[in-house]
Amino acid sequence: MKIRTTTIPDLLLLEPTLFEDERGFFFESFHQQHFDKALGYSVRFVQDNHSGSRRGVLRGLHYQSEPHAQGKLVRVLAGRIFDVAVDVRRDSATFGQWCGSELSAENRLQLWVPPGFAHGFVVLDDNTEVAYKVTTFWQPGAEKSIRWDDPDLAIDWPIKAPILSQKDAQGLRFRDMD
Repeated sequence: MKIRTTTIPDLLLLEPTLFEDERGFFFESFHQQHFDKALGYSVRFVQDNHSGSRRGVLRGLHYQSEPHAQGKLVRVLAGRIFDVAVDVRRDSATFGQWCGSELSAENRLQLWVPPGFAHGFVVLDDNTEVAYKVTTFWQPGAEKSIRWDDPDLAIDWPIKAPILSQKDAQGLRFRDMD
């Protein structure tokens, strides 16, 4: 596995080692020891989630407040997304900064989104499927949503009129989050 750093130090792109031959391909999508070594600390995942969406759907920006903050390991099984993470850790030197990466079934990249980040993605292809592991269970009272188009964040989404859920359309402004 190759580790790629991003503009935010704790946010990492992971590229699996791919083995290909005339039959097809193989790679380990997750290996606990390799993952922990890459991070430099141990992570425990408690749940796997899987979503399917059509082109133009934007999910996010979601996070859970402490003590229920979630880390996420995100990958795409079919299609493509533009994946975004925003640092919402108030004591962080990168508080309020965002980083975006294209994840696809073709490039097989995975994004490690540590606890303390809001996360969202916009779907770039029809019939896109996203899978992600999380480090804590969903807690309805702890879940928060930041507006995808918040002017203080100024995220450069590759789509200007996404399809949103009602919850995401009513997200908070970044400056109003707790």
